[in-house]
Amino acid sequence: MRGILRFGSRTILLYIAAAVIVGLVASYAVISAPDSPKFQSKEGILDLTQVHISKNPIKLRGEWAFYWQELLSPEDIQNRLARDENHDRWISIPSSWLGYRLDGQKLNGTGYATFRLVIELSERDRNERLALRLPTIFHAYKLWVNGELLAEVGAVGQDKSSVIPHLATKLVFIQPGIDRLELVMQVANFHHKRGGITKYIELGGSDVLTVRTNLKIASEIFITASLLVIGVYNLLLFLQRRKDRAPLYFGLFTVLFGIRSLLVGELMITQLFPHFPWELQFKIEYLILCICGYIITMYFDCIFPNYVSRWFRLGTRIATGALCLVVVVTPALIYSKLLLVIGVIVVLHMVYLMVGLIHAAVRRMEGALIFLLVSMVTLVTVINDFLYFNGWSRIGNTSPLGLLVFTIAQMILLSSRFTRAASNEERIARELQDANNKLTEMNMNLERTVQERTQDLSAAHDDLRTSYDRLLNSEQGRKKLLAYITHDLRMPLSSMLGYVEAVQDMVKPERNEQYLKYIRDNTIRINRMIEELSFLSHLETGQVSYRMEKVHAVHFLRRFYEQYELVVRDAGLDFILDIGEAEDQRSNVPVVEMDAQRIDQALFNLVSNAMKFTSRGGVVRIALDVDEVNHARYAIISVQDSGMGIPPDQLEQIFDRNYRYDRPGMEKGIEGSGLGLAICREIVQAHGGTVRAESDGKTGSIFYVLLPCIGEEGR
Repeated sequence: MRGILRFGSRTILLYIAAAVIVGLVASYAVISAPDSPKFQSKEGILDLTQVHISKNPIKLRGEWAFYWQELLSPEDIQNRLARDENHDRWISIPSSWLGYRLDGQKLNGTGYATFRLVIELSERDRNERLALRLPTIFHAYKLWVNGELLAEVGAVGQDKSSVIPHLATKLVFIQPGIDRLELVMQVANFHHKRGGITKYIELGGSDVLTVRTNLKIASEIFITASLLVIGVYNLLLFLQRRKDRAPLYFGLFTVLFGIRSLLVGELMITQLFPHFPWELQFKIEYLILCICGYIITMYFDCIFPNYVSRWFRLGTRIATGALCLVVVVTPALIYSKLLLVIGVIVVLHMVYLMVGLIHAAVRRMEGALIFLLVSMVTLVTVINDFLYFNGWSRIGNTSPLGLLVFTIAQMILLSSRFTRAASNEERIARELQDANNKLTEMNMNLERTVQERTQDLSAAHDDLRTSYDRLLNSEQGRKKLLAYITHDLRMPLSSMLGYVEAVQDMVKPERNEQYLKYIRDNTIRINRMIEELSFLSHLETGQVSYRMEKVHAVHFLRRFYEQYELVVRDAGLDFILDIGEAEDQRSNVPVVEMDAQRIDQALFNLVSNAMKFTSRGGVVRIALDVDEVNHARYAIISVQDSGMGIPPDQLEQIFDRNYRYDRPGMEKGIEGSGLGLAICREIVQAHGGTVRAESDGKTGSIFYVLLPCIGEEGR
């Protein structure tokens, strides 16, 4: 008798499973059956004079005019038609241009094109308020209707650098007024494997399409909210009882697919956050698809232990990790080609688990039959989604609905398990209470002992910490000194080498004496720098002494210019000194109390920085001005270059220690340690001044050094 019942149970189970699968396949066939081809465009013309689309919206399908590798406006197309240029390229919409045969060759998924469709309206529709429901189009487009630009998603361009991909669904309203509509759409795709109009565009009355759109959005919001709430609830259950990992995996699975439902269908994420990054959106969606198989496998293993083999868990881990790594490190153009592979892996996961579920259901394990039935429903919806996103199915995104059914069934299963587990824990807790009381007493004695030992260790730790801080300060000082020596001696030595080569090569014999003088001056300067560079490692702590003296800013700046003129000009740059009105105002010459050697060092850092980011043939200009700032008189020394500038958002960072900005596209790369501008700021601030930079990121940079004047002396 028991054997008969067992055989009967298996038979009934198989009948139920077969009925569900047949029903799902039949419903899929009915839903996916193509609509009547009565209203299809032919050679770019769609005749709708016999249908009232205001009440009965239709999906635009058929042949559109196709202009490959051309971004044409309606005016451009009209000009071509006016010249009687025949157009014989047509493409069936909806479909990707991937695989479209053009001049004997098949197109790949990247590129750009213009599509055109002329729609002839009935007399009843020409005065109605119509609407176009635009799906996601890969991956940027512009839409004109009767010459008017009505929709633009992303930025269309002729190469990858000029295209900004974006996905969004739109509802565009039209008031025709005439008996025809001309749709012109520019589409560009350089970021995904498929480009073009791959989904249906709907045309109909504005009221009807608005209601349809709102209903679809409402249903997606309901499904998304349900998945997220259920997922968060299960994660909270896991936090309350971490021993059972089933709520953890189920909560993660549900939350992730709740997030994914925001990224597909009506793309709620882009409606909530219009500037959400496209690449991040795609990566999140693909990462969720990659890890869902692994998560559901671990959930199944928690519900029905010993039904998932060790090799399958290991293979799942490796496959999931490899796919996630590919998605993270590669662009969408690469990992989007793996969608079919991801789908096959996910389906294999589900098929394997369903085989285990059949065994569990035959053995009458609790929840196995429900798990099996809802898994079949989910499997069909997931398979449809992968077919849909590969362009092989016309049914929309169905997995959120299937997952909602799956989630509700799992909630029933988990709640019964959690209730039973909670009851067992209460019983065990009572049994452990007595043992816990005894352990508490033992812990109190142990805590006193630990506290005494901790105090001893803390005292020893404080002593070690003090010694460590001293060693660390010494090491930091040594590193700073080495960095300063490396940074500040490189350019003077290079300039001296240039002077020596100029003398050896007899470049300008008449200036040999001047070159030797520069070599001698730089040698003296380097010796002095070596003797005093140690103070730079203490700039930030203020442990520096300065040789302050009253200096005429004009004389100082002229000497500085003469000293470094050859260095700048040998770099292929024009070096200009502009003292301007400061020199002409003989009775109002700015006098600054400064350490001339240190200010010379600071200004040279700015000049060398300008040389680094200015191409050959450019200009470096050093100027002097006098102005009042906050009722105080300042000598303002500016160093300006004609380089490519500094991005405005980085102007606040360039004076930070070790900050380096490498301008792309520069042919000469003068390397630096990143200390030059930081040293300049410290020296200027020690003189009571300030240093700042201005740049628009395009036409060079200007650095201003403001030093307070102490008086007015004539020459």
